[in-house]
Amino acid sequence: MFDPYERDDRSTEGAPPRLIVEADGGSRGNPGHAGYGALVRDPDTGRILMEKAAYIGKASNNVAEYSGLVSGLELARDINPTASVHVKMDSKLVVEQMSGRWQIKHADMRVLAAKARKVLDPRRVTYEWIPRERNKDADRLSNEGMDAGMAGVEWKPRRVAEPQQEAVALSDEPRPAGRLHHVEVWTKDLKGADASLGWLLERLGFPRREAWDTGTSFGSDQFYVVLESGPDVADGAYDRRRPGVNHLAFSAGSRADVDLLTRRAASHGWSLLFPDRHPFAGGPDHYAAYLENEEGFEVELVAD
Repeated sequence: MFDPYERDDRSTEGAPPRLIVEADGGSRGNPGHAGYGALVRDPDTGRILMEKAAYIGKASNNVAEYSGLVSGLELARDINPTASVHVKMDSKLVVEQMSGRWQIKHADMRVLAAKARKVLDPRRVTYEWIPRERNKDADRLSNEGMDAGMAGVEWKPRRVAEPQQEAVALSDEPRPAGRLHHVEVWTKDLKGADASLGWLLERLGFPRREAWDTGTSFGSDQFYVVLESGPDVADGAYDRRRPGVNHLAFSAGSRADVDLLTRRAASHGWSLLFPDRHPFAGGPDHYAAYLENEEGFEVELVAD
């Protein structure tokens, strides 16, 4: 029989002794198409260590949120089964029930709550309710899970940097002299650029990195993209057809991934360029979506 307090002898060398789990779930219809998202964060650096999203079919919001909790605890266990874990969720119901202050009356949720308690020693898990605006990464993941499931495609995680990749960057191996370090995009409307281009960058595997009064950046120390505004930006509308950089192009996964991201982008300020030739506007052997936001910036999403 499984003992939730049984000692786990798996190696934890180098694993953080404390972990943050952020989880969320949603249902479009309640009950309806449902999915969840979960991630594990290093509390000292804020770096996302692992993340997961999944579609669970037709279910309620509460079942989806509990499913996200179970998944987040499983991710934390995979990183360090002996770590203390602090769970942050915007579901008051789940937080209060798992903290023991509210009763669990629904049978499906009792099953999921029991499953969550078996993942890790409950004595090492604490819970905190946070407002939805502070749970954006888990909310993003749950929506990605629902979108992928409803489109009939597999959800794929972002390219989260691994610790060993950072070690390679500090090694004595020769590095390409011309490696691109970062790209800076100047904008008259930082809020609008963040809502469209920032949203797209996060979904392409560029996590939000830094933010200040006149800008924000996305990516890692190896490569990042900056959105910058402020008094130094000259007056006048942006025009990609003038001399200079025309657009940014990103590898966006499979053809199905490109199609899914293109559909979602329409709700975040993007419109399709060259619709009469899409998705082969770049040629018969080049599957890609060309998108333009309200300010006129263009991006190209290229299929593998």
